[in-house]
Amino acid sequence: MSHLNIEIKARTDRADEIKALLEANKARFVGVDHQIDTYFVVPKGRLKLRQGKIEKTLIHYHRPNQSGPKQSKVTLHHPTADESLKEVLENALDTLVVVDKQRAIYFIDNVKFHIDEVQGLGEFVEIEAIDHDGTVGLDHLHDQCEHFLHLLGIRDEDLVDQSYSDLLLG
Repeated sequence: MSHLNIEIKARTDRADEIKALLEANKARFVGVDHQIDTYFVVPKGRLKLRQGKIEKTLIHYHRPNQSGPKQSKVTLHHPTADESLKEVLENALDTLVVVDKQRAIYFIDNVKFHIDEVQGLGEFVEIEAIDHDGTVGLDHLHDQCEHFLHLLGIRDEDLVDQSYSDLLLG
């Protein structure tokens, strides 16, 4: 299953305030998930296996490193037995890095919000405007990200242009 999204990542020291803003704007709270993302060395894009109680997903994506809204082409697979899949991946590929985080997950319509506490890096907020079937459109996804950037009070200087994996490797 492939989809298009526009996403934003920013450092924050206002996690509780951002959660309150999301709740005040009728965001649906999914829960807090302890997630282990294992990134693998691959020739194109990024490949990670996410292991959590709420989200268990093999994710391949292409995304530029740039601050502010960035476009990603994402392909997802939702495995039923992630431990055996991890073993297969570890036997076939080198592990690049492991990201360990606590993630609070919220939704407003097609927009997903993460409030993350990443081991070794600190606290972050992510906004992902998602077009699952090509009906939302790139312009509207950008507009949604810009709207929520302003609503949540995310400043330009807090924007992050790299993935958690890159930040840990750097």
